[in-house]
Amino acid sequence: MVTNGSTILLGGASGRFAGMVLPELVARGARVRALVRNEAQAASAYRLGASEVVFADLRDVGSLAKAVDGVEGVFHIGPAFVPDEAQLGINMVHAAYQAGVRRFVFSSVIQPTNTALANHASKIPVENALYSSGMAYTILHPTNFFQNIRIGWEKVVRDSLFAEPFPSTVRIGRVDYRDVAEVAAIALTTDTVAYGSFELCGEAALSREDIAAVMGEVLERPVAPAAPEFNEWAAMVGLTNDRQYRQSLAAVYRHYADHGAPANTRVLRALLGREPRSLRHYLEELAAELPARREA
Repeated sequence: MVTNGSTILLGGASGRFAGMVLPELVARGARVRALVRNEAQAASAYRLGASEVVFADLRDVGSLAKAVDGVEGVFHIGPAFVPDEAQLGINMVHAAYQAGVRRFVFSSVIQPTNTALANHASKIPVENALYSSGMAYTILHPTNFFQNIRIGWEKVVRDSLFAEPFPSTVRIGRVDYRDVAEVAAIALTTDTVAYGSFELCGEAALSREDIAAVMGEVLERPVAPAAPEFNEWAAMVGLTNDRQYRQSLAAVYRHYADHGAPANTRVLRALLGREPRSLRHYLEELAAELPARREA
């Protein structure tokens, strides 16, 4: 288990996904140093249970050296679809290595060797840096996150329509990132999964038709699947106008349309020692947030 009083540096601690790792670490007795960029992020990290915060920038190697000083482990997840994502990850790995960090967990992506996708290929140099670092690395390869469904949830509730910009019959693996966060916390506080890379999937191959059917059961009314063109969908969900982000995400969805993205659930089940969270469970949680459900 984690050494008493040891500190884990949590990159992106106030973000949507790394923020799920923070309480898992605290629950295991770790002291968490949250890497943030501003005061607002610092306040968020403290609310989630961070013991301390450090202001640093992945592009500023000097600030990273200060951030990793005295920590036992590091968690890193790269910012989505930025052009220099690989270099940012390498900066973190090198800073950790030079500081004598013992454990490093990298939240990568499923099938990073699929170099047709820039956001997959950008993970490879980071993984290579870890292999030669001498640190006890754990590399996580999660599938598409359940939490991504939230971006279109308002339209599901308002219009009974679940839309994504690829065919509704295409099957892709999905996972609740809270389960990924639990594996990350295990890796940062024990040696049980050191020197491993793991594909993490909770639901092996769901089509949008499948998901819409479960949504309908949870909401107790029919929900229809839809496959709008990418720009139409982007406007529908209020996607950022950042050109790089949009182009990269569109490429991912084109890949889904052409090839799907099925995955295997066995590894995650074994690592957790229980069944992964189900899509139905996640959707029930979303539905419970609705005002009508709270009043009932």
